Amino acid sequence: MMLSPTTMKAVRESGAVPQAPWLMEIEGVSKSFPGVKALDDVSFQLRRGTVHALMGENGAGKSTLMKIIAGIYTPDSGTFKLRGQPIRLVSPLDALENGIAMIHQELNLMAPMTVAENIWIRREPINRFGFVNHAKMHRMTAALFSDLNIDLDPDMAVGKLSIANRQMVEIAKAVSYESDVLIMDEPTSALTDKEVAHLFAIIKTLRAKGKGIVYITHKMNELFEIADEVSVFRDGHYVGTKDASTVKREDIIRMMVGREITQMFPKDTVPIGDVVLSVQDLGLKGVFSGVSFDLHKGEILGVAGLVGSGRSNVAETLFGVTPATSGTISIAGQQVAMTSPQVALAQGLGFLTEDRKETGCFLILDVQQNMQVAVLGGDYLKNGFVRQTALTHVCEAMREALRIKTPNMQERVENLSGGNQQKVLIGRWLLTKPRILILDEPTRGIDVGAKAEIHRMVSQLAGQGVGIIMISSEMPEILGMSDRILVMHEGRATGILSRAEADQVKIMELASH
Repeated sequence: MMLSPTTMKAVRESGAVPQAPWLMEIEGVSKSFPGVKALDDVSFQLRRGTVHALMGENGAGKSTLMKIIAGIYTPDSGTFKLRGQPIRLVSPLDALENGIAMIHQELNLMAPMTVAENIWIRREPINRFGFVNHAKMHRMTAALFSDLNIDLDPDMAVGKLSIANRQMVEIAKAVSYESDVLIMDEPTSALTDKEVAHLFAIIKTLRAKGKGIVYITHKMNELFEIADEVSVFRDGHYVGTKDASTVKREDIIRMMVGREITQMFPKDTVPIGDVVLSVQDLGLKGVFSGVSFDLHKGEILGVAGLVGSGRSNVAETLFGVTPATSGTISIAGQQVAMTSPQVALAQGLGFLTEDRKETGCFLILDVQQNMQVAVLGGDYLKNGFVRQTALTHVCEAMREALRIKTPNMQERVENLSGGNQQKVLIGRWLLTKPRILILDEPTRGIDVGAKAEIHRMVSQLAGQGVGIIMISSEMPEILGMSDRILVMHEGRATGILSRAEADQVKIMELASH
């Protein structure tokens, strides 16, 4: 019989639950989203008093599985046992009440509130008059911090804390629920070496208390320093589990990338011309530094790297969204101060951002308005008025060229499929006739057919002499479309590989150290 979360909590608190061989068992779990099977018959087991690392490329299914365990997603199929008892979680609160806490990569604290208020929210101690007992809450927080060796003022506003200290507050909050299972998603992505050492000390303390810790990371060195076991996921499938003390780095990489590249990348061989963009020692303080590369006419320069590597930050700096704090950018041999997107546009750059809904499309506007927004001026401006007829003609021609499926140009973009939204954005930048086009995750979240069409367009643009920088988390896309591949790790460029020498293992080695 499957116990309800409330019953399971009561049994746990009564001490009547026998010690099961596994703290947590996941069997045959599958989960699909529209157009994507995120998990396919996945199994996972966690022991008490261990740190179990999860590894895999972006999109491998790690975070989806953890969100199922944390009650955020409901699986389509499969079973879940906690302390030997079958359980079904229907919300994050269910998970917390049953001793499962997830510390997200994007911290979920409320900045205006104090540290203590964030930790005990919804569980505040109440005095006899029905008001929050702040003195008692302070003492409870101080005791919790003492146990975890965290040196923070419980009464400080969270908004005044560093990212590292906010991370400590999240961990303390999870521990305050007396959680047996703690899930940490890329917890060191924004920490210094000293802060990482402190975090690891806390993790070791929790492990010694018998907690089971699931640790999602892309950093290979962390795996060997903190983990007892490591499981690898690939393309929504469970690949295997290894003992962290005996497994080799190359074994993990082989498990992560062990797939064949599909033949869906219509990469044409085109003449590579002169240098159109030269970047020397480019840096953005606190984010990335010392990035150097050249981009040639007709070249597709792939940019690879794991979460937190700084790929998108470099793209935004090249386009003037976040101007560089060091280094130089030269266009066709002339140094340019890229201080704003307007400067970048004037220099012939286009930039397809990573998130089409948040920073790309104007969802409530129509196809025509979305497509023409980058060229409302120049050739289409006369005596201070927009030449709308001419603009409408070129937008319609672009729609036909890109085969954008829409009833008409007045259809709101939010009503289009993801692939067609992406093509509208590509059309926007093609109307500017760019000589350099930056594409950040150009095929994320779209179906296979739309991906192939976008790959075809990218190849055609390269054939017309456009220099293209293509950032992608999909290894087959990077390998299949790029002439050269720039690899980044933690804000540094760790190498540039030619198309001939690049393979998945070499890229992963450069991306993880």
